[in-house]
Amino acid sequence: MDGYNVAVVGATGAVGTRMIQMLEESKLPIASVKYLASKRSAGKVLKFKGADVVVEELVPDSFNDINLALFSAGGGVSKKFAPEAVKRGAVVVDNTSAFRMEEGVPLVVPEVNEDALYKHKGLIANPNCSTIQMVVALEPLRKVYGLKKVIVTTMQAVSGAGNRAIQELHDETQAILNGEKYEPQVLPVSGDKKHYQIAFNPLAQIDVFEDDGYSHEEWKMIHETKKIMSDQDLQVTATCVRVPVAVAHSEAVWFELEKDGADVAKLQSILKNAPGVVLQDDPKNQIYPQAVNAEGKRDTFVGRIRADKEQANSFHLYCVSDNLLKGAAWNSVQIAERLHALNLMRVPD
Repeated sequence: MDGYNVAVVGATGAVGTRMIQMLEESKLPIASVKYLASKRSAGKVLKFKGADVVVEELVPDSFNDINLALFSAGGGVSKKFAPEAVKRGAVVVDNTSAFRMEEGVPLVVPEVNEDALYKHKGLIANPNCSTIQMVVALEPLRKVYGLKKVIVTTMQAVSGAGNRAIQELHDETQAILNGEKYEPQVLPVSGDKKHYQIAFNPLAQIDVFEDDGYSHEEWKMIHETKKIMSDQDLQVTATCVRVPVAVAHSEAVWFELEKDGADVAKLQSILKNAPGVVLQDDPKNQIYPQAVNAEGKRDTFVGRIRADKEQANSFHLYCVSDNLLKGAAWNSVQIAERLHALNLMRVPD
């Protein structure tokens, strides 16, 4: 094979366009690309390495002769079409929540649990964006000291809710600055009963609320972290907040280690050499991660590492990452690169 035939599902969306960018920059051998979207978007022309590619309407037969399919078009679309792609011989990397917690579907962050790829049956799930950056930051520490408990508060960019949310932030901000009235239509959740102002106003809701009072985003962080780290005894809890930032999620993470002996300098040393991590931790010189600096980057930026003064073996850190790249598009393509490197780019018999 000279290269893979690759399909991008949801090619016109916020993540889909970045999947295309990551594929253009990828080490994957690519013979052809196909862009798939809804009937409404069919006919649009996008580029791949300078060449025009016409967006096609997504149908089951779209996956004939496709080797790799990257999905980011919503859970309903993935539920309907990902099995069709696998049935036709494609390996699917799905960026939605449709299959993440399904038994037998690997939930993969390459820096953390690449070995899970060996068990794939044609379908691999890409974790939630906020989960990805947290486990990238915590896994190197867990390998050395073990991990007992995690409490995270997120400050998540509106791009996690798609292009319409980005536009709403821009339009609403401008309207308020102009002294004009603006009626929100998208945030915090487009399909929920009420919509609230995001401009100058953090919202303590991402996704819908569960019966126990946790939002589904918080539920995802709790349960996905346990699955990725293969540790159902790990104690995890989360508060997820949408903030008026376009791109890049920020997280304040408190964690308790299992083993004694850690200190700030040792944790900094581990993270300085950890894959996918950039350490930015020099408070004396006001150096710490910032969303504006993370946008467009593939790494997870970590800083503000400090010991908890009240509890032994407990620390705080602050991490920032581009939710559309490491949190979605890049992690998906990175999974594909690892499938290629490990000779796993095939549907098992």
